[in-house]
Amino acid sequence: MKRTFGFILFVFLLSCDKQQTNRNPFLQEIGFAFDLNLNLPLYSPLTNIGSSVYVGNQQVGTKGVFVTNTGFDVFRAFEASCPNHAPNSCSTMTMSGQVATCSCEDYEYSLFTGQMLNRPDDGRRYYDMLEYRASFSGNTVIVSN
Repeated sequence: MKRTFGFILFVFLLSCDKQQTNRNPFLQEIGFAFDLNLNLPLYSPLTNIGSSVYVGNQQVGTKGVFVTNTGFDVFRAFEASCPNHAPNSCSTMTMSGQVATCSCEDYEYSLFTGQMLNRPDDGRRYYDMLEYRASFSGNTVIVSN
């Protein structure tokens, strides 16, 4: 009986995962779903590869979402609130081409990858943009979390 219990305990301990998720402490992950109809003029730029749009609806993300057509019917969606401080009056990033910029500290992020482009080398932890799911069906991009 003790051997069986010991074996089960051993297997249980080996199956534990020691990796921790590095969640962003500044951004809360909110559940939502939003459809972008590419036939509408507001979202029609997404029919072109490399184009991005800002969706600033109240029910989409924390401060809105940037959606980018990365090619081959693949779309990426990122939170529009700067990931390196709590949401506030200056944390909604602005878009210029394929770069999003936070006006609080002038941090820049790629709208293709979500990576921070001008990461300071000061030893602090910096976060990349929070990515949401983006799927393409027919002529509609569905962004959700």
